[in-house]
Amino acid sequence: MDNKIKNYLGIAIVVAIFVFAAGYLSYVGTYSKSIQPSSYRSFSVSGEGKITVIPDIAQFTFSIITEGGKDIVSLQKDNTDKTNKAIDFLKAQGIEAKDIKTTNYNLEPRYKTYDCRYYSPLSSVNPSPCPPAEIVGYTITQTALVKIRDFVKIGDVLSGVVSNGANSVSSLTFTIDDPTAIENNARNEAISQARTKADQVAQAGGFTVGRLISIEEGYQPYYYGLGAESAKFDSAAPSAAPVIEPGSQEVTVNVTLRYEIQ
Repeated sequence: MDNKIKNYLGIAIVVAIFVFAAGYLSYVGTYSKSIQPSSYRSFSVSGEGKITVIPDIAQFTFSIITEGGKDIVSLQKDNTDKTNKAIDFLKAQGIEAKDIKTTNYNLEPRYKTYDCRYYSPLSSVNPSPCPPAEIVGYTITQTALVKIRDFVKIGDVLSGVVSNGANSVSSLTFTIDDPTAIENNARNEAISQARTKADQVAQAGGFTVGRLISIEEGYQPYYYGLGAESAKFDSAAPSAAPVIEPGSQEVTVNVTLRYEIQ
């Protein structure tokens, strides 16, 4: 009788161990799948949303570059007067103060250097040490970023700012002032395309699309620039206004969706 009881207890213990082990393995498997689905249980699809828009902002930079001697105070006044004249012209064209932003103010010395080949204690021409570089003057550069919202005025503004003191105009670009709504539309189109592709892949593969695991998103640049060289002017250039056309641009959003396979 005691042997039978012992046998029953042994069988019960073995069964309990198996049940516990099976339950534990099932729990571990479910948990691991929930936090990091393995590659054989998931698949990914991509989609692209593309919206064509007309830019509503043109922006460029202009600089006032002033060179002079060692009198920094006079040099600063000269540079400031020219900059203020250019800014007053821009405001007279209807450009608001919020669309004119100083981005750089730089004061740097200019040096005179000597060719040390002609200076040496052993030289018969100049038997002396090579003189150190010396400051002979300074250069002040003040740069501002300007936004133009009325495209009809672009050509006149570009040529006019040169006539009013700017000796460098560059980096003309066209962009969208607030791209949020356009990006949202492109994103919705990309996600819709990816979802449709996921259903097609699942149907072809003979499985069911499960829950969405992750979304990855990327943008492509949507600004358009003429480049520094093609939009560069010189104060000595003719004041005729150039013809500038903004054209159209594409806002593109790419998404990658990863789904669980069921």
